Amino acid sequence: MAEFPRTEIENLSVSRLIMGTNWWLGFSHTSQAKDRQILEWATRERLAGIMETFLRAGVDTILGIRSDPKLEAAMKDAEDRAGRGLVRIGTPGLNIADGQTALDETARILDEYASIGTRVCMPHQQTTDALLDRTTRSIRRMDTYCAMIRQRGMIPGLSTHMPESVVYADETGLDVAAYIQIYNAVGFLMQLEVDWVHKIIWGAKHPVIAIKPMGVNRLCPLAGLAFAWATLRKRDMVCVGTMTADEAKELIEISLALLERRAPGVQLQRTRSKTSVEKR
Repeated sequence: MAEFPRTEIENLSVSRLIMGTNWWLGFSHTSQAKDRQILEWATRERLAGIMETFLRAGVDTILGIRSDPKLEAAMKDAEDRAGRGLVRIGTPGLNIADGQTALDETARILDEYASIGTRVCMPHQQTTDALLDRTTRSIRRMDTYCAMIRQRGMIPGLSTHMPESVVYADETGLDVAAYIQIYNAVGFLMQLEVDWVHKIIWGAKHPVIAIKPMGVNRLCPLAGLAFAWATLRKRDMVCVGTMTADEAKELIEISLALLERRAPGVQLQRTRSKTSVEKR
């Protein structure tokens, strides 16, 4: 399997395909029952196996790390087996209340993320979007948080569900190096039409990580990934969630085939209704 294409966040080399952690941490965007099922399924061994599969294909970047013993142990297991390190991207929620106590809590949170090897620190949507001010076209106090991230040796970025965050950060010259933005062909969880978000991504000064490219199972992998890879810039990235190592292999192969303009070499699912179209 070919080494997966790469891009850069500031001066940091990252894979253009990124491992997402929602499906490992119990965030299904489906139901509480599904969340519980994920948490019961997601053992250290299973997570390590998925990450190892990605690492061996050159997909070494992971989004959404946190100080979680099971996740940290699985990451170390995968790195040891594959003989390759993970590029860790964190999306912490910060204490954005007024006053020194809140600022001290945010400093503690950022210290924790730095201590677990976070290379790119992108405050979570719950932080970024709460501070977005449409009146002043700015993201209040985010310059302070970005400076705190820099002080700890991490590269600052923004995670957002609001397309305005990208526009306002660029307009104000905010010290960030990348953006996380929801982007999929069906507009799942997107706050503007797909073509408008597409325009904003193409106008962004920094690389964009597209999340939820398959709209949480509303699109099959071929359809979701085809849209993402065809409509993003070469500097942008796509983050995917997976439940098994086999699924990771399929997403890697489908992505490579789309980027290389060839048919994916994956075995399709088989049902009785498809026997009439199979070649004999």
